[in-house]
Amino acid sequence: MSKYVKGLVQCEFENMISDNGVQDFVVVSTIGISGNENNSLRGELKAKGVKLSVVKNSLFKKALKNQGLDSAAELFTGSCAVAYGGDSIVDVAKEIVDWAKKVEHLAVKGAYLEGSALDKAGAIELSKMPNRAELQGQVLMLVISPASRISGGLKGPGGIIAGCIKAIADGEAA
Repeated sequence: MSKYVKGLVQCEFENMISDNGVQDFVVVSTIGISGNENNSLRGELKAKGVKLSVVKNSLFKKALKNQGLDSAAELFTGSCAVAYGGDSIVDVAKEIVDWAKKVEHLAVKGAYLEGSALDKAGAIELSKMPNRAELQGQVLMLVISPASRISGGLKGPGGIIAGCIKAIADGEAA
């Protein structure tokens, strides 16, 4: 590859990082994946808003350095692809780990999250975390829980008093 073409590819990687806001990503190895598996993997990831890009390590490391993401460079050894996008990095990690269970040759190499590189085990643990929607649901349940307890506590004695008043009213009317 000529120096000019390498410069263009590096510039494209830098644009991918800056224009798409790629600050968090999962690094995978796709060596040995068949064409059919690759097509179905990319198709389903695309439907969920996740992109998978194969990168040239040396050029991607330079692009990361130019974008201030130096600590991610250690993840790029051997053949690498970068998965990014989705609603959050947790969603991307969940999808990649699920696919790694289905496709034998897809291997998670690590992840980059909020300025720090995670190894393979860290990336797999990241996939076990709740995503944004699940966290919002948990917070909502925590907020609603005390109110529902209070209303349940007030409703019980209030119902008993109302029943007594109704019985008295029915008894006097009869």
